[in-house]
Amino acid sequence: MASLAELCIAAAAEAFRGNGEVVATGVGPIPRLAAGLAKSTHSPELLMTDGEAYLVESPVPLGPRAYDARDAAGHLPFSRFFDSAVWTGRRHAMVTPTQIDRFGQINLSYLGGSHAQPKTQMLGVRGFPGNSIYHPNSFFFPAHSPRTFVPGEVDMVSGVGYNPAKRIVGGNYSGVDLRLVITNLCVMDFGGPDHAMRVISLHPAVDFATVQAATGFALIDAVTGETPLPDAEQLAIIAALDPHQIRATIFKDNPPARAAA
Repeated sequence: MASLAELCIAAAAEAFRGNGEVVATGVGPIPRLAAGLAKSTHSPELLMTDGEAYLVESPVPLGPRAYDARDAAGHLPFSRFFDSAVWTGRRHAMVTPTQIDRFGQINLSYLGGSHAQPKTQMLGVRGFPGNSIYHPNSFFFPAHSPRTFVPGEVDMVSGVGYNPAKRIVGGNYSGVDLRLVITNLCVMDFGGPDHAMRVISLHPAVDFATVQAATGFALIDAVTGETPLPDAEQLAIIAALDPHQIRATIFKDNPPARAAA
């Protein structure tokens, strides 16, 4: 039986379908396995890195592994990665911010208080201001709650979204391209009015009311069905990409997909 983690991996892999020859970057175990699954199945044209300085033909498994950089397909140091992939839009990243709001603005900088004196200081904006205006982005959240999907606006905008109140006349927002949001409850996109977030599929045993109660803003119900369970081929690929079963540590007690609620 598929686990909830494996369901999320298969759902997140759909974010990379039909992307073309772009670098698929998954930050964290579930996004990284999702990118690897996409590369290994429906989107072999995706480019991948070893997370260090090389392009690879096949996804590198998680955790300790027998991997030799001399087998890599090409050299892609940090500066070249930015020049050839990030700034040109030829990258799709899937990340896990601390907060997200209705229009996809994200925060991983601080919580509460003010910019001068936050209650909780975190990483800072990192590369998100640039990443969110140059190439596609998707998101994974392991704990769907109003603390993560916040009412109003995130405490600090670390990554650009679609908020119409932040748009200025004459501004160029053509590079803002937010794709999918995968959580422990559902899959969402930004297909609502003004690119507001909407629910497009519910995980097994989850209903829309449960998702709405776990969200700090009004969601749009665009559900077309249940999030598909991974098939035997997908499960075998996931297992090969995660031989140490790191995916089993993402959700408490590693619940089955059918018990997602």
